[in-house]
Amino acid sequence: MGLLTIAAVAAGAGGAMVAAPLVLAGVGFTAGGIVAGSYAAGLMSTAAVANGGAVATGSLVALLQSAGVLGLSGGTTAAVAGAGGTLGWLAATAVALI
Repeated sequence: MGLLTIAAVAAGAGGAMVAAPLVLAGVGFTAGGIVAGSYAAGLMSTAAVANGGAVATGSLVALLQSAGVLGLSGGTTAAVAGAGGTLGWLAATAVALI
């Protein structure tokens, strides 16, 4: 494994861990609740309509709002870092092929 690959994996993993909470807040899943008029509000509305007026416990909207309020769990942080590292590795591999 080359230095470029190692750097890309580390940057991808670290970047994903930093970006995940920022992205959650950016789309409207914040510590203060779902932001009115945001993507999260639209997602919540759609989920509520599909579920007869309520957002189901354990649904994607509920999980994302929980992460927005409480932050990401250790397992979720590890999964996000793994996904980011994988994307970094794929990018480094693609660059090496060019």
